[in-house]
Amino acid sequence: MNAATVDTHCPYCALQCGMGLRPSGPGVEVVERTAFPVNRGALCGKGRTAPELLAPGARLTTPLVRDPATGALEPATWDTALDRVADGLRQTRAAHGRDAVGVFGGGGLTNEKAYTLGKFARVVLGTSQIDYNGRFCMSSAAAAHGRAFGVDRGLPFPLTDVARTGCVILVGSNLAETMPPALRYLTELRENGGKLIVVDPRRTRTAEQADLHIAPRPGTDLALALGLLHLVVAQGRTDEAFIAERTSGWAEARAAAMAHWPELVERITGVPVPQLREAVRLFCDAESSMVLTARGPEQQAKGTDTVGAWINLCLATGRAGRELSGYGCLTGQGNGQGGREHGQKADQLPGYRKLDDPEARRHVAEVWGVDPDSLPGPGRSAYELLEALGGDIRALLLMGSNPVVSAPRAAHVEERIRSLQFLAVADVVLSETAALADVVLPVAQWAEETGTMTNLEGRVLLRRRALDPPPGVRTDLEVLSGLAARLGREKGFPTAPEEVFDELRRASAGGPADYSGITYRRIAEEDGVFWPCPEIPGEGSARAPETSGVGSAGAPEIPEGGTAGTPEGRTAGDPEGGSPAVHPGTPRLFLDRFATPDGRARFVPVTHRPAAEDTDEAYPVVLTTGRVLAQYQSGAQTRRVAELNSAEPGPFVQLHPRLAERLGITDGEPVAVVSRRGRAVAPARVSGAIRPDTVFMPFHWPGEGRANSLTNPALDPTSRMPEFKVCAVRVERVGA
Repeated sequence: MNAATVDTHCPYCALQCGMGLRPSGPGVEVVERTAFPVNRGALCGKGRTAPELLAPGARLTTPLVRDPATGALEPATWDTALDRVADGLRQTRAAHGRDAVGVFGGGGLTNEKAYTLGKFARVVLGTSQIDYNGRFCMSSAAAAHGRAFGVDRGLPFPLTDVARTGCVILVGSNLAETMPPALRYLTELRENGGKLIVVDPRRTRTAEQADLHIAPRPGTDLALALGLLHLVVAQGRTDEAFIAERTSGWAEARAAAMAHWPELVERITGVPVPQLREAVRLFCDAESSMVLTARGPEQQAKGTDTVGAWINLCLATGRAGRELSGYGCLTGQGNGQGGREHGQKADQLPGYRKLDDPEARRHVAEVWGVDPDSLPGPGRSAYELLEALGGDIRALLLMGSNPVVSAPRAAHVEERIRSLQFLAVADVVLSETAALADVVLPVAQWAEETGTMTNLEGRVLLRRRALDPPPGVRTDLEVLSGLAARLGREKGFPTAPEEVFDELRRASAGGPADYSGITYRRIAEEDGVFWPCPEIPGEGSARAPETSGVGSAGAPEIPEGGTAGTPEGRTAGDPEGGSPAVHPGTPRLFLDRFATPDGRARFVPVTHRPAAEDTDEAYPVVLTTGRVLAQYQSGAQTRRVAELNSAEPGPFVQLHPRLAERLGITDGEPVAVVSRRGRAVAPARVSGAIRPDTVFMPFHWPGEGRANSLTNPALDPTSRMPEFKVCAVRVERVGA
């Protein structure tokens, strides 16, 4: 790359693919960054076209304030807009109490912004009512990780390990369309002689790569995992030495699994018993194996238990806490991992500390310079917060999310948002949610500001500023600083990302997600640093800010450690030569011990239960939802890119030929999908790649094709994840 190229990362999914940005005319163009180990230069169409949204014509460039006389959003100055937001929040709090003000964040915010937003909610507003759309991403896997392993990190090993294991069971993920550059690891796995098992009710592009494709009825993944564990026990393929030495709770989990015999599991899931036996053979015959889950099994009202059942399978076979084996979750959103580690989530403080832990409150309050007793307690989860809008919550500050499209029971959520007394939205574009706001604040994008992201591996990365934002656009940190000053906190909310990161490091020190040994310079030199990475006494950088910037080159050789959530500290450096000891970061967790008090992983006994809403005569078909290659999340950004829209211009309903024939539906004709919550209309795509009892809709579009008008907000009792992935519907010909 030439000297003008800036190394950075893609603004979309949790791979955070490395890319370069090079000046081109008034903007920038994307160039390959082949040395970055995650994607090795490969990019999908979304990453390749990302600079198109940097153009002023594609995004917001001036604040908008709603005119009370006309009801229209009108351009305004920044002072006018920020004053209006501060007044709206202040007046609501004065009239109805601190918790009448809510804050809703996003899984695409940098660590610095997520941290500052959580601090702003608790220190400036004093509200407990903060959560973020990452609750809809991998909260069930996070909860199951915590129960079993004592700490949550999406992948407890680098993505490159996937290509080197012996067998992968991929559950509810279509990597070929959601994370295309990651598909190479599954291809390399098979080239190396490994086996791939894909569990998905559709025969996706990813499932076509598999040695074995298992297509269960949506909502039955828990029974499937329990059936596999039953067979493992019955065939004597458990690793008794590993169970005895490194786990607890096996007797209860074993008893629960043995109640799910193969023929019962076949009746529940629709998966033939021979396929169950073949999956066990492939998984157990390999010297090493992994289970990777994504939204399919997680976005269910029993998602935590479902993930727990897959973890139990890994533990019972000794496929966790060992080289090239383990359970991992494929995080979806760009900073879905870091976004929940540092304070956006309703029950957490920075460093993945629990908000109701007195010692955690003391530590973070000391960093923030406030009384621990002044910090509010845990608040509502994301959907519960949205449900309370217009009731207990009268005003909302929303940053980087579009719940009018992305939330379950979306028509109801839109109604709740419209009922607010005051709504302020900070976003890049005028999303469907921003269009309902009283004040819209235009903020900088990924290439226009520096900040850190934590990818699906737990690798903390640096996205560098490559160009200035357009005139009239400010960063989210500047927005929060300006609001804090107007609300009486003139100090404590810096706008420089590295200064914020230094404070984040101090706040996270000693916590499960310890970033205290990570600096901007280290990230730049080492292609990212894996947490936990505690500061080693003598390094001093978390206490004395490092101001050297990010321009150094020449990464040192760093040994790959294998430790639990807060490692004892394998170090790099040359004490005899005088260089300070530096913790190398932790690419692989759990090789020595798990992050539980006794170092043992915990089996959690789970049993199958039906979906929150089963089919019946009125709603005889199961709906499942997901993403397509050319669009991303609520589509607020990708729907503004011509190339992506051309590839996938609108919603559709995928259904099996037998179902289509029974209903008299032909390919391409508009059909209505109706649930107990709403109705969506989109063209039919008749395909043999889906179960006859199931239909699929992508969720990227608003309007009459909005898939989330149909989805069920039933919540997992532990993670509070809504049941996006399964609900009962009927399919009708439009006008029939």
